[in-house]
Amino acid sequence: MNLHEYQAKTLLKRYGVVVQEGIAVESVDAAVEAAKQLKNERQARLWVIKAQIHAGGRGKSGGVKVADSLEAVQQKASAILGMTLITPQTGPQGKKVNKILVAEDVYDGDASQRHEYYVSILLDREKKCNVIVYSAAGGMDIEEVAEKHPEAIHKEWVDPLLGLQPYQARKIAFRLNLTGDVHKNMVQTLTALYRAYTDLDASLIEINPLLKTADNRIVAVDAKVKLDDNALFRHKEYADLRDLSEEDPTEVEASRHNLNFIKLDGNVGCMVNGAGLAMATMDMIKLAGGSPANFLDVGGTANAQTVEAGFRIILADPNVKAILVNIFGGIVRCDRVAQGIIDGYRNIGQIPVPLIVRLQGTNADLAKEMINQSGLQVQAAVQLREAAELVNRVLRP
Repeated sequence: MNLHEYQAKTLLKRYGVVVQEGIAVESVDAAVEAAKQLKNERQARLWVIKAQIHAGGRGKSGGVKVADSLEAVQQKASAILGMTLITPQTGPQGKKVNKILVAEDVYDGDASQRHEYYVSILLDREKKCNVIVYSAAGGMDIEEVAEKHPEAIHKEWVDPLLGLQPYQARKIAFRLNLTGDVHKNMVQTLTALYRAYTDLDASLIEINPLLKTADNRIVAVDAKVKLDDNALFRHKEYADLRDLSEEDPTEVEASRHNLNFIKLDGNVGCMVNGAGLAMATMDMIKLAGGSPANFLDVGGTANAQTVEAGFRIILADPNVKAILVNIFGGIVRCDRVAQGIIDGYRNIGQIPVPLIVRLQGTNADLAKEMINQSGLQVQAAVQLREAAELVNRVLRP
């Protein structure tokens, strides 16, 4: 589950991370009031107006602007609120800005005494460790730095059983050429960030930039936090942080039916049980000359309700030219799945694209017979090769 910047900063503050203070608002008038509040409470003389969307690259795309007066706050907020912001992470369709963060400016003082760093924490599955990725070349061009100067990006692996050790935090601070109070503040920040990462069951914490201010503070100017969906049952208090308007509507609908769904750009809809089989099915579709339109895992207990929901979600994509259902009857018998497909099809009324069903496992032959005798426009297969040939056939011009 992705969080907005202002939500991420609120959580990180609880762990002792110093953040750029700000107030999230949804209207221009509220933005002006927030600026006044920051002026009174934080002695802010400049304000930063930041679009709140689930995507990076906002600054380069016009989603972050500096205002030097309340009138400018009004103008900048009016320009950003409601705009469709297109960044490298949003795709060409962009995302509408429904909320902005009015933040204090922390780039005061001698510019030569400031510096931007990059820090992120995530899981390294290959090494079975958490890893802290860091660089002294933080800021808006970090992607370019990683591409052209990979030697500037460093990593520190952390044993999840031992946690971040003090010597590791000091090592990172030393490698960033920090000394004195700044070194101490960086160590404290890294320790707090790692504690937040583990306590929140996060899959990612990224701070870019992590600013050394002119007065030697370490401040998280931006913050990206992604919580592990599989661990949210342990953090029910964070359920309200989910912003459904930032997510694909079909993925939101799938989650309501406990379906694992990811939209892709292809022309063949997939309905499969099991992630491994889903990946193999997508490979098969590519080999057959098609392209998968989605990843959809209905789990091990497919029934009429889940199948019907899956069909409706797949058919919401106008690019889908065929649907392939590929089910392995291990936990659930194939004949029960076949009955669920038949019932789900009839509940929908009509599926306007070719439907291919491949069932393998317990009672697969019976399931194929049920589908063939259903009178519905469904093509059944038992072998993977059969299903591939049918997909190829229906996609031919």
